[in-house]
Amino acid sequence: MKIEQLIAQIQKKKSFLCVGLDTDLEKIPQHLLAEEDPIFAFNKAIIDATHYYCVAYKPNIAFYEAYGLKGWQSLERTMAYLNTHHPEMFTIADAKRGDIGNTSTRYAKAFFETMDFDSITIAPYMGKDSVEPFLEFEDRHTILLALTSNQGAFDFQTKKVGETELYKEVLKTSKTYKGAERLMYVVGATKATYLQEIREIVPESFLLVPGVGAQGGSLQEVCKYGITKNVGLLVNSSRGILYASNGLDFAEMAAMQAKEIQEEMAVELSKL
Repeated sequence: MKIEQLIAQIQKKKSFLCVGLDTDLEKIPQHLLAEEDPIFAFNKAIIDATHYYCVAYKPNIAFYEAYGLKGWQSLERTMAYLNTHHPEMFTIADAKRGDIGNTSTRYAKAFFETMDFDSITIAPYMGKDSVEPFLEFEDRHTILLALTSNQGAFDFQTKKVGETELYKEVLKTSKTYKGAERLMYVVGATKATYLQEIREIVPESFLLVPGVGAQGGSLQEVCKYGITKNVGLLVNSSRGILYASNGLDFAEMAAMQAKEIQEEMAVELSKL
């Protein structure tokens, strides 16, 4: 998907919401366990209920890998459903891959060609030759982990390399990579006050922002420091939407939660 198409969807829906499809068989409504493919049944119901209010879906690959072949088949069915019925949606493989060149190329082919995702999250630790293979794919996007929302982010990401924090070195160095115009970055909502300095380094890049809702991040704070003239944000919510109810009304309640966030986003967008 071209970035202009994503921006157009944001403007049309007055939303920059990404719904994380972190589907856990231990948390989905019990009645769905009788389905032939409970994971897909749950995902389909969530997509059908929430697609009015979001512009992106982000399956976390670990939640599918955990179930072996059946999990991969559920993910494949989910992607086929999205690409057939909602091709306007931006899709993110939350895979956090990153390895030496040849291996990265195979990961890129797996998620961009075989699974047909628009983007993938990548760990930058192994550097240039682990990232650039993903950037070779036209109209696909690489979302580099910059400053994550978890508590352990402070173990390494904010440590200084000379006079500069490591996450800033990641941002600065990545801008020199071939195909860097296809880069996006992960910046956690729980680190919203860092966004001002991050925007000094990557003023226009799209940021994938997890941590709003269940992890305590503030949408208003994220927008205050991170929004651009083209919005430049995809704010993710997973548990707060997916598991708003574990009853027969789970999809309806998920839609209500998504709509509530979308309405808050519409207010923020009206300020631009």
